[in-house]
Amino acid sequence: MAGPPRSPALRPGLVPGVLSILAMLLVWTLASQLTDRPQTLPAPWDVAARIGRLAATGELWFNAGMTLFRVVASFALAMAAGMALGLWMGRSRGADQWLNPGLIILLNVPALVVIVLCYIWIGLNETAAILAVALNKIPVVTVMIREGTRALRPDLDDMARAFRMRPWARLRHVVLPQLAPHVAASARAGISLIWKIVLVVEFLGRSNGVGFKIHLLFSSFDVTGVLAWALAFVAVMLAIDLLLLRPWESRANRWRQDAA
Repeated sequence: MAGPPRSPALRPGLVPGVLSILAMLLVWTLASQLTDRPQTLPAPWDVAARIGRLAATGELWFNAGMTLFRVVASFALAMAAGMALGLWMGRSRGADQWLNPGLIILLNVPALVVIVLCYIWIGLNETAAILAVALNKIPVVTVMIREGTRALRPDLDDMARAFRMRPWARLRHVVLPQLAPHVAASARAGISLIWKIVLVVEFLGRSNGVGFKIHLLFSSFDVTGVLAWALAFVAVMLAIDLLLLRPWESRANRWRQDAA
């Protein structure tokens, strides 16, 4: 008989994770004190104080919100296009043969080149920024979904054909449940990549956002400010991962535990 569900405080891995973060903070503290050069490596409490001031003035919320908007928009576009292409290439050998060379090229084109070309061709606007980020992520999602589609169980496809299921019903009840772990894995891997590319996009061509603020601080060699903006947004992305993406991935993989 299964025992009561674990409380969040007792989840496996929570204590080691917290201790790992504390160890990194300790190393950072020791390094900052040994260096004794705040302009090169500020102490954690100096960075925390800067984050507090940015939050109090509202500057943090506005710029982090703009960055988060670009992350979400690029993420949604990349996941939608990547899933569609991955399903098509995984289910159709002809589509895979025709599209695979282009996919390999996109996987190897540097992100910076895509960003610069989008700004040149479309202009310094939100459309170019979001499209540049999405184009860098779509090939990765496509590859992961394609490989997941190739691993689908053929006996379930045969059953769907035997019962004469409509294409939409087959996609919903047969294909997507098997692909859910691959979709969740690509989402978790992609969100961390996307927000880093968003910072580059903002650094090069936007007038707000975390990347833009880091650009300004880089000009004045303000290491404390750079770390404050970076760590503040890292905290936002960690919260999204822990509260949304990780539970989603656990639910997507639950069928494997039930089948074991």
